[in-house]
Amino acid sequence: MFLDNLPILSMLIWVPILGGIWTLIISDQQERIVKHFSLFITTITFLLSAVLYYQFDNSFSGMQFIEEFYWIEAFGIKYHLGVDGIALPLIMLTTFTTVLVVLAAWEVIDENISYYMCAFLVLTGLMNGVFVALDSILFYVFWESMLIPMFLIIGIWGGPNRVYATIKFFLYTFLGSVFMLVALLYLYSVTGSFNIQALHEVPLELTAQKLIFIAFFLAFAVKIPMWPVHTWLPDAHVEAPTGGSVILAAIMLKMGGYGFLRFSLPIAPDASLFFGNTMIVLSLIAIVYIGFVALVQEDMKKLIAYSSISHMGFVTLGFFIPFGIFAATNSSAGAVMGMEGAMMQMISHGFISAAMFLCVGVMYERLHSRMIKDYGGVVNSMPCFAAFMMLFAMANSGLPGTSGFVGEFLVILSSFKVSFWIAFTAALTLILGAAYTLWMYKRVIFGEAIREEVSDLKDIDAREGFILFLLASVVLLFGVWPAPVFDVMHVSVQQLIEHISQTKLL
Repeated sequence: MFLDNLPILSMLIWVPILGGIWTLIISDQQERIVKHFSLFITTITFLLSAVLYYQFDNSFSGMQFIEEFYWIEAFGIKYHLGVDGIALPLIMLTTFTTVLVVLAAWEVIDENISYYMCAFLVLTGLMNGVFVALDSILFYVFWESMLIPMFLIIGIWGGPNRVYATIKFFLYTFLGSVFMLVALLYLYSVTGSFNIQALHEVPLELTAQKLIFIAFFLAFAVKIPMWPVHTWLPDAHVEAPTGGSVILAAIMLKMGGYGFLRFSLPIAPDASLFFGNTMIVLSLIAIVYIGFVALVQEDMKKLIAYSSISHMGFVTLGFFIPFGIFAATNSSAGAVMGMEGAMMQMISHGFISAAMFLCVGVMYERLHSRMIKDYGGVVNSMPCFAAFMMLFAMANSGLPGTSGFVGEFLVILSSFKVSFWIAFTAALTLILGAAYTLWMYKRVIFGEAIREEVSDLKDIDAREGFILFLLASVVLLFGVWPAPVFDVMHVSVQQLIEHISQTKLL
């Protein structure tokens, strides 16, 4: 095939970035052209990722589709790209979600549309760059560059407190990343290389590993975000436009989890084992405590934001449960189960959180309120919308048959191999998730209409229905048939577990 010779990873980065720059050339007065062009670019990017998935070799654990040449030769910094089974599902999630973001903005954004589309297209390319970068400095450049378009998206098109939210978002994520840069420079001084795969092979003393782990933790824990560095996320979500909330929840939070897999665990395996209990405790606090915090929220966006923090606690729990397994039973199968469950949780949460925020966006555009108390009886005027939102609410609660159940179930199951009480505490999220999600749904969708305007709401149109239908299809598909995700990641996760078990010194 002629596609075999294409630099497909570079295209995933630069097609949306160059497309975003081109939208600035198109005048805002040609709004229709800007929208159709942006949809065309995001669709092409998604099709490129589909080709990548089709040509990916599931039986090979190493990096594939490698592109490599010197970028800054004097310092040995390379433009080095590659993809494995851990990165590929996240790339697919990114490209799929950005198509929906463009469609969601079709009738909503009516000012500076070319700048809005430019910001999202550039952000898409930078996010893809994070997942495919194999040079640590290149990774850092993409990682930090993402802050700029998201800062603009929240700061320009956000709510009344957008300035406060953007500054808090920027400071939290930027300051955490500075420590990551220091760790990368130290590793370069030891190895003479910025190659991420080469850094995996470096034997380090436990003290050095601990310091490196803490530096990476400060960058990745903020991005996930883990308790107690989570407070920037609810503010950012509340003030962000719907598209910004979708990208934050569906993609950018996952980059923290990806960072743990790509850097913390393979580079500092002994430190990961040393801090394993701490990470498990922090994860359980996020799962349970933040679940209770979500329960008392009156703003739908803020409730879903806290729900995201609680669900991402499952991700870090799944990542660090294997270290407990190594310490207790040395069960490689249980370790793979925990990590694959955490990966599935990331992918599933990406779809479900995107759907939940889009549902809130649909109601906000009609009533200009996110407060639960302003709704009630929505089902009477918007029955199709109510049906879609019910599915997503059930998925957010971990209903079997939806993708929300698969990852959580595997993480809980792997937790049993370490401790019944860890598994029991983690399983509380199934109760809490159902409590805060379904209670919100009941108050918003059922009952009597609090405001007369609710009775006059129009049901979703064809565009909105198409977006929600695509998300519902994916949530149900991966709920009953998660094999397309597991088949891709299995060999890479297995290889990561084997690498950690072979290189740890303790």
